[in-house]
Amino acid sequence: MRLQNKVSVITGAAGGIGLATVQKFAQEGAIIAVCDLNKEAVDKIAQDINTLGGKAKGYVVNVVDKESIQAMYDDVLKNFGRVDVLCNIAGITQDAQLIKMTDEQFDSVVDINLKGTYNMTRAIVNQMVAQGYGVVLNTSSVVGVYGNFGQTNYAATKFGVIGFAKVWARELGKKGIRANAICPGFVATPMVQKMPENIRDSMAARIPMKRMAEPREIADLFAFLASDEASYINGAAIEITGGLTL
Repeated sequence: MRLQNKVSVITGAAGGIGLATVQKFAQEGAIIAVCDLNKEAVDKIAQDINTLGGKAKGYVVNVVDKESIQAMYDDVLKNFGRVDVLCNIAGITQDAQLIKMTDEQFDSVVDINLKGTYNMTRAIVNQMVAQGYGVVLNTSSVVGVYGNFGQTNYAATKFGVIGFAKVWARELGKKGIRANAICPGFVATPMVQKMPENIRDSMAARIPMKRMAEPREIADLFAFLASDEASYINGAAIEITGGLTL
């Protein structure tokens, strides 16, 4: 198993790409801190993993609340001794055209998607430096590379977390820490599946493969980049879009 006993903190873990990543990491033998705002969900996800012979614990974490992050981190160190991998997956959208966007919409997306990624990494990185090993994976988007109509706030944050990964790769590579960004295209998450069928069909039609990604396909990339098989991949922003941008 590629991630055997790697202690992995995963945010946004209650659904979509986050949940798929937790499940993939569990299959690959990781020890997982399952982090989300939904206590019932994270507890059940962790329980299911433990029942199947894995090792996981659920944590209620708000990525804009440093106290909740610190409480999780302290407990992870107490129970598991270290953090090897951080997957920054928590994120939201609040879409509007620039001329209609409110300050509240802009600020909420920036706080969670951008500052939340900073908060999580800042809380954990010193321990990674001390142990001389670590992997930080930021969730960007194809929107973070090419932009998108009506997503000034979201695009800014997804551009931003790519920038984080590239800076951290430069700063921390010599300390044994790799940082990369993953840039998904259209993904058939539960939220997307609730869209009208004609909208989903039009999204799929834009992709050369004529289908959206399954969350597990994005999770597979997270698992690869977290593993030692990706030991020389650092500072990359990897698109996983089915050819959407061709």
